[in-house]
Amino acid sequence: MTIGNSETNLPRANTLSEIPKTTLLTMFRLGLFQLGLGMMSVMVFGVLNRVLIRELGVPATLATVILALTLFVAPARVWFGQLSDTKPLWGMHRTGYVLIGAASMAIIAFIAVQVMWQVGSNLQTQGWTGVTYAWTALLAVLFALYGMAVSASSTPFATLLVDVTDEEDRSRIVGVDWSMLIAGTSIGGIVIGILLRRVGLDAPLEVLQAAINRLFLIIPLVVFGLAWIATWNVEKTYSRYALRVGQVHNKDQITFGRAWRILTANRQTQVFFTFLIAMTMGLFMQDPVLETYGADVFNMPIGSTAMLTSFWGIGTLIGISSAGFLLAPRIGKRNTAKWGCILTTISLIWVVLAGFTGNSAPLIAALLVFGLASGVTTTGAVTLMLDLTAAETAGTFIGAWGLAQALARGMSTIAGGAFLDLGRQLTPNPVLAYSVVFGAQAAVMLLAIWLLRRVNVQEFQTNAQKAIATVLEAEMD
Repeated sequence: MTIGNSETNLPRANTLSEIPKTTLLTMFRLGLFQLGLGMMSVMVFGVLNRVLIRELGVPATLATVILALTLFVAPARVWFGQLSDTKPLWGMHRTGYVLIGAASMAIIAFIAVQVMWQVGSNLQTQGWTGVTYAWTALLAVLFALYGMAVSASSTPFATLLVDVTDEEDRSRIVGVDWSMLIAGTSIGGIVIGILLRRVGLDAPLEVLQAAINRLFLIIPLVVFGLAWIATWNVEKTYSRYALRVGQVHNKDQITFGRAWRILTANRQTQVFFTFLIAMTMGLFMQDPVLETYGADVFNMPIGSTAMLTSFWGIGTLIGISSAGFLLAPRIGKRNTAKWGCILTTISLIWVVLAGFTGNSAPLIAALLVFGLASGVTTTGAVTLMLDLTAAETAGTFIGAWGLAQALARGMSTIAGGAFLDLGRQLTPNPVLAYSVVFGAQAAVMLLAIWLLRRVNVQEFQTNAQKAIATVLEAEMD
């Protein structure tokens, strides 16, 4: 076992050509990790948020703030990435962190659920006392630790995808990786629906508690198993990291400090960063309240509301594949993102109108269209993002775009709960109350369309090259 800056067990090759290419089968095996992350996401953001708000009576704003802590610890991803670069575990730079993070996710998630029951029990028997606040604070800490565990595993895993591929293979592995993540949300919703199918809309709390506890025992164990299968022997066989590290150390290397100055010197960076925040909020503000919308307006049991995410996931998979192979090559990346944003806005209006029918069928149809629009929007934005990345500082730019999306996911989680509380104060009609959330989400998406018009790839590339030259000249002086 090797821990620290000592000898690693990575491939002993003299040239990159001596290391075997990653096969398509291995790419799909790696995707099993993302499949597990998608399943965990449905459990945490799809099941626990509903239980906290509806079954336990925690205010929606407070519940979504607690859940958002898993996203607001996202800056830790930079630290975990640097740690995996410099401190190998068990002779490998990435795999040890992925597995430790996956095991931590499983353990922390189960403990958090037990603390959640304590919050609900004290809230229902004593109200908001000091003890209730203490349990709530502990729950918030656990969700923050859960977010750290996700960062500890997902960041080294994303870096592993780079380590085991050459440039010409990355588009394929990213496509497989993203699709498996979305598929995980769909499969997770179906599995959760099956495991909770006997829990009725107004089931006794002890019945719900037993079912949820069983769910948080089974699924996390499956997710850890998927992480182990996904990474087994991949790094030792395919990693090019050791050779690449030896090739990039030179006096003109772009350091993190230089890269940050290049990043902040470009006006287009600020525009696209703001667009990503607005677009992400326009896609995810409904996420923390969708299940409760199904329960309060359509009288759907907990198993059925968990499956709502699956319909969104199916639509997203269709949207990603159709936009990537058919739409973007014909109308361009920015137009693909624009029409995706427009279709998202229309589908949100459809979600609201479905509420007035009280029938779940129009809601399901609206979510399929919403997922389709999300896939189109995401494909356009991600491919545009690659054009808005300077090759010399790719890690810093991609990190900035990832940070924008993580912050936006956190803000959208809080905003969804806050707008629902506002809607409930404004009107006793549940459909109108939830319309406040979906209406605000549509307004943010319209803002994203306006910001997208200000994105100029040519201006970005010109300014980025000037900034790189300026920074390097300043360092030489």
